[in-house]
Amino acid sequence: MGKNTKYLIGVPILAALALGGTFVWYSNGQNSTSTVTSAQAQKPKVLRWAALLNAHWDPIVQGSGYNFNQTAIAYASLTEIDENGKAAPGLAQGWTYNQAGDKVTFHLRPGLKFQDGEPLNAEAVKLYLERAKTQKNSALAGDLTSIGSVTADSDTDVTLNLTQVDHQIPLLLGRRVAQITSPKAAQDAQKLDQWPVGGGPFRVVEYVPESHIYFEKFDGYWDAKNIHIDRIELSAAPDASQLVASIQTGVYDFAYGLNPSQIEVAKKAGLDVLSYPVYSAANISINVRKPPFDNPKVVDAIRYAVNRQEFVDKVTFGTGVATTQPFPAGYVAYDAQSADLWPYNPEKAKQLLAEAGYKPGDIKVDFVVRDPSTANELIQRQLAAIGISAKLQVAPDWATPFFGKDLVLSSYSTTGRESPVQTLTAHFGPKGPLNLAGPYVPEGFDAAIKVARETPLDSPDYAKNLQAATRAALQGRALVFTYGAPTLFVKSPKISALPKIPGQIHLTGVTIAE
Repeated sequence: MGKNTKYLIGVPILAALALGGTFVWYSNGQNSTSTVTSAQAQKPKVLRWAALLNAHWDPIVQGSGYNFNQTAIAYASLTEIDENGKAAPGLAQGWTYNQAGDKVTFHLRPGLKFQDGEPLNAEAVKLYLERAKTQKNSALAGDLTSIGSVTADSDTDVTLNLTQVDHQIPLLLGRRVAQITSPKAAQDAQKLDQWPVGGGPFRVVEYVPESHIYFEKFDGYWDAKNIHIDRIELSAAPDASQLVASIQTGVYDFAYGLNPSQIEVAKKAGLDVLSYPVYSAANISINVRKPPFDNPKVVDAIRYAVNRQEFVDKVTFGTGVATTQPFPAGYVAYDAQSADLWPYNPEKAKQLLAEAGYKPGDIKVDFVVRDPSTANELIQRQLAAIGISAKLQVAPDWATPFFGKDLVLSSYSTTGRESPVQTLTAHFGPKGPLNLAGPYVPEGFDAAIKVARETPLDSPDYAKNLQAATRAALQGRALVFTYGAPTLFVKSPKISALPKIPGQIHLTGVTIAE
């Protein structure tokens, strides 16, 4: 546990305050006494949160996967997004582009501090971005290719000199990519990865890996006045079958990732089930550089073989939507023209395979996945229905061959990014981590994504150009999207509703009733 954690004979100080009375605290070996009466003491507002705990607490190592929502407890990001997915102020209260669009200056709020007392200034942002670009184990380096160099112009102004015109930077540098770490703490990167030090709403006070990590409110956070929780106890979640019961009995108050099959059970237990949007969808990942998928007709056969409604019914229990693209309807990058490119038609799929020279049973491929989910079993079954034998294999080290582009057939699902251009390049770009067929790219994609990237966020052409990039991407053969599903939260009724920020967990304004 951290050197500044205060305990009363093994009891956290907040618990002692709730009891009232006289106590001795220990901090860095120094003893002191204080008296708090029951009338003076106020019971702390504690959020008991069940989750699959992070292995990494340095956001640069953790990367942009969904567990960035846990690192965001301790860290504040350069920017945020609002409920409509638009860029919003965070540590930076605003930003300014030059006329050419190849340089952007972020204007930080004055007087910001990290939890270790160090100044959270332009130099700290500069050092973070440089570390994210160069640290050997950085999971974010590939997201920052538009950033050439960074200069700290003053305590509050930091300028990014870009390698290309890129108006997506304010969206890019949100919670997934730019949770700013203390430069002092980052001098020991290994320690930082196990004990986060940021400028976020809560500071860590106790951490036992694979068991729990506890936080207390950090009054130096820029929006601390809107944080009404005193303490977060983040603990390893129980088995999915026990999650509802553990919240009903008060062991936990809150969890995300509720299995849709548990929705009715949770509601009958008197709990709140909240459905929040995400900017993502599940897909079948195809390596079109390898046979038999180097034949376009075989890929087209898969496109027509997919019964998307079956995924909605059997995987999401009706909470999701069938989709052919990585964005939900109504989002700025969603392309209505691509809404139903390849409708379910198994007979046409069989015909395409025959035209490609394959009889039923001729195609036998390894379908390598990271988990034996219902969705993966459906993919296997739907391919078998048109004569493709996909041998389902769950690989413990799945990530290595997947991100190494070594697999022939797999599946994936993300929660999307703040930047729609980043979402597209991650899925379809030549170096996109989610493009199993990389460096293959759809024809016309690079040109379309360049136009979208160069369009200012407030331009009247922004939506049109983004949608054109999505349309170009979907002509590619490496990804077949299947369904989108919201994030499901389950919570005690005493916890108020969370802000509906797509794909993110925000505690701003959240209250806990007695």
